[in-house]
Amino acid sequence: MTVLDDIVAGVRADLEVRRSEVSLDTLERLVAARAPALDPMPTFRGPGLSVIAEVKRRSPSKGHLAEIGEPAVLAAEYEAGGAAAISVLTERRRFSGSLADLDAVRERVTIPVLRKDFMVDEYQVWEARAHGADLILLIVAALTDAQLVSFGRLASSLGMTCLVEVHTAEEVARALDAGAVLLGVNNRDLKTLTVDPGMFAKLAELVPPGVVKVAESGLTSPADAAEAARAGADVVLVGEALVRDHQPRRAVADMVEAGTLARRAR
Repeated sequence: MTVLDDIVAGVRADLEVRRSEVSLDTLERLVAARAPALDPMPTFRGPGLSVIAEVKRRSPSKGHLAEIGEPAVLAAEYEAGGAAAISVLTERRRFSGSLADLDAVRERVTIPVLRKDFMVDEYQVWEARAHGADLILLIVAALTDAQLVSFGRLASSLGMTCLVEVHTAEEVARALDAGAVLLGVNNRDLKTLTVDPGMFAKLAELVPPGVVKVAESGLTSPADAAEAARAGADVVLVGEALVRDHQPRRAVADMVEAGTLARRAR
């Protein structure tokens, strides 16, 4: 069993508990009462480098990262630093996240919010929108082609945007076939947790014009953000480096500035 398989098994178990407590009908009513989802794509397609700043307490590869008692306060600092969107980990077992974190962040910030989790069932898509998510993550390695299409269509019908995540050339092809317009290249292989810092640059060449490219994992500094931008990134998703920085507002601003300068020069 790979690391990804193990994580997904835990996600499915936790999902069944939540499903027993909150019916799909209830989620649908909550979604109907929500304000429309925010569209991140105009900003992501803009001239600067966009930063998706992540609220992340721990990870399977690094363990404990940071004490985040008030995720909304951290998210507000990210927004003040120029983040284009906030990513909130909601997976409980490996990342110590929760839907309560998503609720708190959504209430505090005015920019789009991504529910960062392992989506394996349409229930979770409804759940994400019910809790205010504007984006969801679809990990190609964890889904069938049919699921990629069906989850994407459902998310679109609810006004949400899908960040479709890949790690191999084959997964790039599958994501594009499923209609991805926001494609994230994760430098980390979720099956083994190993990181290849050059993976984004390799796979970005396979992504056609018009598809927004996101560099994920292994970005620890403004220099890394600039390098990703030079390799074709429109967006970077950063978690560990930001939650460990004692000045998250400045850290985000520095990445935005470095990446934007690099994009303008390419």
